[in-house]
Amino acid sequence: MARPPLTLAALATAAVPGLEVQAARLHTRRSHGAYDAVLLRTAEARHLLIRAPRSQASESEQSADLIALRALTPGIRSRLPFEVPVFVGQAPIDGTRAVVTEFVPGSVRSADELTEPERLAESVGLAIAAIHALPSGFIAEAGLPKQTAEEARDAVVALIGRAADTGRLPAALLRRWEEATDDSALWRFKPTVVNGSLTADSILVDGERVTGVIGWSALSQSDPARDLHWLLTSRGASAERALEAYVTAREGGADAHLPQRALLYGELELARWLLHGVEARDDAIMADAVALLDGLVSSVHDRSSEPLSPETGPILTVDDVERLLDGTPRRHVPREAGGSMLTDTYDFSDLERHAAGERDSTPQDATAPIPLDLSDWGDATPPSSDAQTGADAGDTDDATDAQARRNAASS
Repeated sequence: MARPPLTLAALATAAVPGLEVQAARLHTRRSHGAYDAVLLRTAEARHLLIRAPRSQASESEQSADLIALRALTPGIRSRLPFEVPVFVGQAPIDGTRAVVTEFVPGSVRSADELTEPERLAESVGLAIAAIHALPSGFIAEAGLPKQTAEEARDAVVALIGRAADTGRLPAALLRRWEEATDDSALWRFKPTVVNGSLTADSILVDGERVTGVIGWSALSQSDPARDLHWLLTSRGASAERALEAYVTAREGGADAHLPQRALLYGELELARWLLHGVEARDDAIMADAVALLDGLVSSVHDRSSEPLSPETGPILTVDDVERLLDGTPRRHVPREAGGSMLTDTYDFSDLERHAAGERDSTPQDATAPIPLDLSDWGDATPPSSDAQTGADAGDTDDATDAQARRNAASS
C-alpha cells in the first residue's frame, strides 16, 4: 500500500535536520511500484527526492545503491560528464528506511530514442566510456565487487549450467552458449569500473546531451559488456555512432569482442527468466521461458548453426534479441546475486502499469505533520521532471514487463 506524500514529506524533515519543505508531490514515473517516492521543494529552492522501499528486495537494492553513491566521492564524480545522485539523509519508517537524495533533472528516453539523433547517441557513448575509464582503486576501497575476466566467464558458465539442470534448456542453445564460453578469444578483456545495471532508463538527458546517470546498486569492476547490452539491442539510426564514440573515447581500452559478449548476455536473459520461473515454481513463467528459448533456437537455425564467436559474429540480429525480450511476461523479477535479472536502482519502465491500486492507500500518520502545497510548484518546477525518474525507483507507478525486463537485463 502506497504511503501518502504528506507522510514522506514530513519524514524528510526528520531525515534532514533543518529541512523546510514548501511543496511535495508524488514522483510516479516508469516504475514497478517497488518504492514510494515523493519530489520535494525546499525553502531554499532545492529539489529533493525521498524514497521508501516496499519490499525486502527493493530495500536491499537501496542499501547497495547507498554504498555505491558514497563510494562515488567528489573526486570520482568530477571525472564524469554528468550528474550522479547525492545522498542527503535517511529516516526509519515501517521497519525499513526512507532515503533522501538530491533530485537529478533530466528526461528519460527509450533506447531507440537515445540512439536516434547522432549528437545524443555520441553523448551516450561518451558517458558510458567515462564510467569505464574511472580509476578502479576506489572499488576495492569501498568494498565493492571485483570480477576478473576469468571470473566473468565462470559466472556465465555457472548460469548456463543452472539453466541446463532444469532440463528445459534446448540442446542447441546449450551447445551454442557452451561454445561461446569455450572460445577463449571472446573473454580476453580488461575489467573496468561498470555501472552494472545500466539501461536506457538509467540515463537522463537534456536535449542532445546526457545530463545524469542514476541507478548504481550494481557498481563494481567487471566486464564492460554488461553496460552495453541495451545499446546493442537498440534500433536507433545512430546506435553505431554511439558505439563508435564509446570505442574512440576508450582510446584502445575497448576489446574487439565486446559486442559479441554483450549480445551473449542478452541471450542469457532468457535463461535467467527460465531460472526465475523454476525458483518461483511458476508454471506460467516456465512455459513462457521455454517458448522464448524455442524461438531463439528457431532464429539460430534459420540463419546458421555456427557458434557465437568473434570469428562468426552474432547469429541473431539485435532485432531478434529485442523481439524475444519483448515477449517476456509482465512480471517484476528481483535482483539475484551476481547480477542475475538486475533491476535498475531506480526501477523504471517505459510503459505504465494498468493497476492503480498501488497509488491508493490509507493515509498514515506523519512523524511531524507540516502544511504543504501539493500542487502549485510555480516557477520552481524541476527542469524535465516530467520524464525523470532520478532517485525514484519504483515510485508508485506500475509497468508492463516487456520493457521492465529489458530494464532488468544486466549480466
